[in-house]
Amino acid sequence: MRLIVGLGNPGIEYAWTPHNLGFLVVDKLAEQAGIRVTRPESKSYVGLGSIAGHEVVLAKPQTMMNLSGLAARELLGRAACEPSDVIVVCDDIALPWGMIRVRERGTAGGHNGLKSVISALGTTEFPRVRLGVQPEQLRGDLKEYVLRQIRRDEEDLVAEEIELGAEAVKVILAEGVARAMNRFNRRVPPPGEEDAGT
Repeated sequence: MRLIVGLGNPGIEYAWTPHNLGFLVVDKLAEQAGIRVTRPESKSYVGLGSIAGHEVVLAKPQTMMNLSGLAARELLGRAACEPSDVIVVCDDIALPWGMIRVRERGTAGGHNGLKSVISALGTTEFPRVRLGVQPEQLRGDLKEYVLRQIRRDEEDLVAEEIELGAEAVKVILAEGVARAMNRFNRRVPPPGEEDAGT
């Protein structure tokens, strides 16, 4: 059994914000696999099914982002999984839009949801898929930025990134983390750099 945990904030006001890309990737995986992520369990909404030949639990913690670890720990115990069987999907302010990064382990990198999961599980040894949401220029507060509504002119890019994140999870399941890292961990040049020929 593999446990796929998307990080985000519950509530309609947060549904379409940069900080909820983890939830949106889980929604995409659920849609593709015909899984309903609607059952309340372990402080989350969960759905069971099969993806890439593996039995999976898809989960969206309902604790608010900064307490995601409380749900992750309960989910882990309920599914009788090891931390290495968990795949956490979340946004990453350090990566530009359109870029994702797969890691086998690592620190929270300043992400409060990941920090909560690491603390609750007592280990950094679990795979994660991080999706870039870095602004070209940050005007104002970082918290306000990640909790703002995604703009209409960003929707196509966001949809592509969600698709990419879902594909990365499927490759982790089917071929392992190393293959997913080789395939998805690429650098996205900053805007304008392609035109400069650098």
